[in-house]
Amino acid sequence: MDNFNDIKKRIKSVNDISQMTNAMQLVSSAKMRRSTALHDAMYPFFRLCAESMQEITNNSEEIDNPFCTLKQKAQGDVWKIACFVLSGDQGLAGAYNNNMVKITEEHVRMKTLENTRKGVSTNYELYVFGKLARDKLIRAGYNVNRDFSFPITEPTFYQARKVGTIIRTKFLNHEFDLVYLIYTEMESSINMVPKVIRLLPVDTRAMSQILPENVNDAGIALNPGAAMSYHPNAVAVFDYLIDSYINAMVYGAMVEAYESEQSARLTAMKNATDNAEEMMKKLELLSNRARQAKITTELTEIINGAQQADNI
Repeated sequence: MDNFNDIKKRIKSVNDISQMTNAMQLVSSAKMRRSTALHDAMYPFFRLCAESMQEITNNSEEIDNPFCTLKQKAQGDVWKIACFVLSGDQGLAGAYNNNMVKITEEHVRMKTLENTRKGVSTNYELYVFGKLARDKLIRAGYNVNRDFSFPITEPTFYQARKVGTIIRTKFLNHEFDLVYLIYTEMESSINMVPKVIRLLPVDTRAMSQILPENVNDAGIALNPGAAMSYHPNAVAVFDYLIDSYINAMVYGAMVEAYESEQSARLTAMKNATDNAEEMMKKLELLSNRARQAKITTELTEIINGAQQADNI
């Protein structure tokens, strides 16, 4: 059995850790509520924007827009792919950041293999939000843009607009052929789903992954047989909505990633606190046994000493 004093030291250490994890759990809970509020405030705008683009696409002739044109590659050509990966800024979030690294590695590997089978080369570059996954991907030897550095904590639409500007500029300058967003969507507090969304060129068919299930092919609440008019025309409205769509997509991914990170940390800290409390119970039981053994030993020594005194 461990020494009584050693057990008391372990109890104090576990108690200190429990207080810290419980405090972090409360902080993560507050941050998650704020991130949920951000998500709820952002979503109606994004939904209307995406639905409007879907409506124009479904009811108009082919849209001639550079952000919607998917290039065709022949054997020997090169696909230039950019992946914007949204990971966390801090640790103690369970396997969240490691999972983001794994999802990114799998996507890069899949696209490279897919293009190789078609005889097309792949030139990819990773733009990583948050420093933890960024550092791990750099150490693993991936091509990470070291000049791109955006925090994921408390995301703002202003930050998303800056990132959207970078994406649009590089895409129009033909530095990218494909742009993907890689993040985690929180379906519930215990279920987070990895998402790999093609941001550019815009794939309106893929919007069904993002829009609610009750949005049908009719678009934004049009009655059967009704038509919607656009001023000055549908193409001009679509061109205007593209910028808002890209910004909203980036912002939505940032908010989802931030919410997922806080949820993962909340769960990790709750589990750590529960484990600490369970360990405290076991240590207190050991402490009681050690104390009883110590008392028994002392009583035995007193009785033996008394018997020896009587024999003298």
